[in-house]
Amino acid sequence: MIGIFRAIGGWLSPAGSRARLSILIYHRVCAVPDPIFPHQVTRETFDRQMRLLSRTFNVIPLPEAILRLQSGTLPARAACITFDDGYADNVDIALPILRRHGLHATFFIATRYLDGGWMFNDIVTESIRHFRGASLDLDTLGLGRHETATLAQKRKAILDIIAGIKYLPSDDRDATAARIREMTGVSLGESLMMTSAQLSKLAEAGMEIGGHTHSHPILARLTPVQAEREIQQGKQTLEGTLGQPIRLFAYPNGKPNVDYLPAHVEQVRKAGFIGAVSTSWGGANSPQDVYQLPRFTPWVMGTHRFIPMMLMNLLRRQDSTPDQIIIN
Repeated sequence: MIGIFRAIGGWLSPAGSRARLSILIYHRVCAVPDPIFPHQVTRETFDRQMRLLSRTFNVIPLPEAILRLQSGTLPARAACITFDDGYADNVDIALPILRRHGLHATFFIATRYLDGGWMFNDIVTESIRHFRGASLDLDTLGLGRHETATLAQKRKAILDIIAGIKYLPSDDRDATAARIREMTGVSLGESLMMTSAQLSKLAEAGMEIGGHTHSHPILARLTPVQAEREIQQGKQTLEGTLGQPIRLFAYPNGKPNVDYLPAHVEQVRKAGFIGAVSTSWGGANSPQDVYQLPRFTPWVMGTHRFIPMMLMNLLRRQDSTPDQIIIN
C-alpha cells in the first residue's frame, strides 16, 4: 500500500511549482489512552504515524519548506510536522520518536505557561476529569449546569465549558477557569507544560521553535496594541531564553477572519517572522501567503486511515476549517 500511497501523493503533490505542502498539527502526545478523550494521540499511535509518514511523504523542516514553496522547488509529497502550545510530553514522548525516525518538527510555544503554568482549557479539563459529583452547577458563571456522572458526560461538559469561555478576554477566561477549579475542589498537581530546560532540549536537538503569543489569546478580540504586545512578548521571551532568532509563528486557535484578522498577519510580518501557520485545512501551494499557511490535524483513532486522510487533505479547499476538538 505504501507504493500506492506514494503514487497518489505524487500525483496530488508533484515536485516543483505544482507541489502542495502538507503541514501536520499536534498538541499533546499521551503516554497512554485518555479515557475521556480517546482521540488524543498516544505514544504508540504517534510512533506508527511517524513511521508511515517517513515512508510515504518527504518530511522537511518548516523554514526550508517555506523557502522552497516560494521558489517552486518543493519535493513531491512534501510535509512538515508542527506542535502547538508547549506541552512537556512533546519533549518526553514525541521528541525521542521523532529522532528515532529521523524527522524534524516545529514547536510553537505560548510562553506564559513555561515553567509551571496551566492553560485555561487544561484547568477546565482536569477539574472536570477529577470532579466526583454527578453534576456541576456553573449558573453563577453564566455557564449552565452540567452532568458529570459518566465519562461521556464529563467529555461533553468539558467541551461545552471550553467553548463557553474560549472567546472571553484572556484575564476573564483564566479567572473563570480558576473559579471552576475552586468550585470542583480539585487540586491540579504538576503542570502539563514544558520547563525552560525542556524547551532548550528541543532546540539543542535541532528542532525549530516558533512563537505562539505569550498568553494564547484570541487575537481578534484584542486591541491592535494588545495584539502586537502578545506577538512581540512571546517572540522576545523565546529569543531571550534560547539565544536564537524565532522565525515562525502560529496564530492561537488559528481560524482566519475569526481568531485572527488581516491586521494581525501584518503585525506578524512586521515582527520579523518569515512565515506563519493557521488552522485552515488543506495543502499550501506556491501562490499561498506564507503568513497564512494551512495545517492539518490528524484526528484518527488508529493508523490505517492516517495516510488516506492526509491524501484527502491535499484535495481540500484552503479556506476549509473543521471544528477543533481541543483548543489550538
